[in-house]
Amino acid sequence: MPVINNLYLRFKNFFSAQWPNLFAHCEKRKSVIKFIFAGSSAAAVDLIFLYLFHGLFKWGLVLSTSLAFILSFIVSFTLQKFWTFRNYSQKKIPIQFVLYIANAFIGLNLNGFLMHYFVNKLNIWYLLAQILVNVLIGFYNFFIYKFIVFRKHPHEINRPQETTAASTGDLA
Repeated sequence: MPVINNLYLRFKNFFSAQWPNLFAHCEKRKSVIKFIFAGSSAAAVDLIFLYLFHGLFKWGLVLSTSLAFILSFIVSFTLQKFWTFRNYSQKKIPIQFVLYIANAFIGLNLNGFLMHYFVNKLNIWYLLAQILVNVLIGFYNFFIYKFIVFRKHPHEINRPQETTAASTGDLA
């Protein structure tokens, strides 16, 4: 981990020195940027493993899609919990995982409803409609994760262990 922390700190120092105004803007919206990056990473994992399982290993499409989805879901949950929302509670993982799954089910149904409405009622091109729906559900998910699934109580510790930011490199 020290190598990653060192690289991160070098990037952060370079970014803040080269573009101080943009850096300040990004620092204020750090959790939103992390949320987008974590979601994009999960989407990349989904596509990579779908290609590996179906394209290279020639496994069935349903099995490949299902396994890739499960892996990307785990990546998404882990990144959102520990990195984006900095929720280090180990005791809450089971209930948070159930809430995360329930929210995914709600999102799936919301996706279907909004796609039907946008395409069939508003006559929006289906790909544009899906982009709009993804953005709307993304906003919805951010607030659900922040204020319900990974909500921190005032008595909870913000760090996984008692260390200083200087000793860890603070990958904030």
